[in-house]
Amino acid sequence: MIDFKAKLKDVPESPGVYFMLDDLGNIIYVGKAKNLKNRLRQYFHNSVKTVKVMAMLDHVADFRYIICASEVDALVTENNLIKKHSPQYNILLKDDKSYPFIRINLKEDYPTISLVRALKNDGAKYFGPYMQSVNIKDIFDLIHSAFRVRDCHRDMEKPSRPCLNAHLDRCLAPCSGRVTKEEYHEEVSKVVSFLKGNDREVERVLTERMHHFAEEENFEVALKYKEKLAVLDKLVRKQVSALPKDFNLDVFAYETNGIKTAVNMLVVRGGKLVGAENSVFDSIDDDLASYLYQFYNKTAPVCDEVITDGVIDASALETALSEMAGRKIHILEPKQGVRKQLLDLAHTNAHDALEKHGTIEERKDIRTKGAVKQLAEVLALPILPRRIECFDISHISGVDKVSSMVVFEDGEPKKAHYRKFKIKTVEGNNDFASMKETLTRRIERLNNPMETDESFSSAPDLIVVDGGKGQLGYALDVLALQGRQDLQIISLAERNEDVYLGTDPKKAVVLPKDSVALQLLQRVRDEAHRFAITYHRNLHGKRMSESTLTKIEGIGKKKSADLLKKFGSVENIRQATIEEIASVNGFSTASAQRLKDDLDKLLSKKEDV
Repeated sequence: MIDFKAKLKDVPESPGVYFMLDDLGNIIYVGKAKNLKNRLRQYFHNSVKTVKVMAMLDHVADFRYIICASEVDALVTENNLIKKHSPQYNILLKDDKSYPFIRINLKEDYPTISLVRALKNDGAKYFGPYMQSVNIKDIFDLIHSAFRVRDCHRDMEKPSRPCLNAHLDRCLAPCSGRVTKEEYHEEVSKVVSFLKGNDREVERVLTERMHHFAEEENFEVALKYKEKLAVLDKLVRKQVSALPKDFNLDVFAYETNGIKTAVNMLVVRGGKLVGAENSVFDSIDDDLASYLYQFYNKTAPVCDEVITDGVIDASALETALSEMAGRKIHILEPKQGVRKQLLDLAHTNAHDALEKHGTIEERKDIRTKGAVKQLAEVLALPILPRRIECFDISHISGVDKVSSMVVFEDGEPKKAHYRKFKIKTVEGNNDFASMKETLTRRIERLNNPMETDESFSSAPDLIVVDGGKGQLGYALDVLALQGRQDLQIISLAERNEDVYLGTDPKKAVVLPKDSVALQLLQRVRDEAHRFAITYHRNLHGKRMSESTLTKIEGIGKKKSADLLKKFGSVENIRQATIEEIASVNGFSTASAQRLKDDLDKLLSKKEDV
């Protein structure tokens, strides 16, 4: 077994790449670091880690590293190693995934507008990427409907007869030699202006043509232009409030539940939201630098700014992206303003993608069985906590004290095994002693070989008590007294959701707020709380009702219990008929009438107070 802390002493404080190996020597994760020693120390020293990192570390048998000349070199080397080894815990983008771009080569005498899926360093202008939320064919159609640019591949050196587009006034027909290069480029510049966000010219041209064909009573063509205006309106309404029209941004947000990772990308071009896409992965990365480098390594950035809060150290990535683009690319983490609103929107989309990823059954498995497995990993439990029992106390100032026991199996409530307790031995307001009594009674029944109640005879894999170190201390005393230190037990403190382990009760474990393990514990705790409160309210309400009825002459505990059993509440008794009350054992028509009269007087006095 390798002594990681000893090995860390020899790691240099240099930029570089590190990789984690399993016991077979396979690379299961590749990462980069500005300072290798500091970064690797975070893995193998006591510090707060994500659930996925903790799970990965269970499989790490060794680590290696490569010293690099700079952070940028480390970023490039990391990307190459990820592509080569496809490590289990890294994000690996598929090479076959590409987005459409619009390409215009202004160096040509008579440029065409073309649709491409790969960017080249050829001096042409590229606009995009265009994603699922925007139909690029609609944009293409708008261009050729509003601007008279060619969509053919004719040889412009040899004059030829114009095609139908020229007769429809959809092309200047440079093939015929009737237009100069300067005139044609002026038309192309309008296309560039439109793609940068200026839609007024397109709207003007489409509106003019719609009216023109309507006046000629060519209503079919006029209707087509009206439909194109509707498409344009959809694009215009994607204008991002308060963003200048020349703003080109890529916005990235990262969300995780400890099992899956989702990244949302929003694309803003010319001040308009022209694309959005979600990607969901299995990954431990909480730094988007590797993802962004892989993403832009396939298609160099055409934006001016990358907006994100998912890159820990942006300087190296900023340098790398600027080199790819051949111009300065800024990486910004906004704290306010419209950029922050866009980033928040991206986070909302990423979270939604995470929640809805996979089939309904797959999502359920992540929240239940996946959460159980994650809980075992993050708390280092010796067995999978398939059966979890949670206990809670409920009362009002020490009156009508009760407790609840709820049971979850494989991450789902097993309501048939829920049990409730009346606290019998504790005086006054003492939650610690109440919890001790509850667990003592529960464990005694577990230890009883003659126990016939399946819920009590089933041993829990994990006991959860609602509260902090104090509650856990009393609970551990019970396990010791009952000789059941073999049972795993934790407490969940509601204030900060700290978890205290029975194996180390002084130390709080902080689970990531977005982990499904913590969400499972919260569901279990909240269900125990709900069940205890419901029982307390019913018990308290029944006692108050009995107290009200026994104030009436001739009504003792037996009669009040019979009345409440039949009618459920004092108010229902008040609303009942004489005949209904007389049907209860021990009542006649006359005594039923007296009860009604006395109950009306008693309750009327309370209402007048």
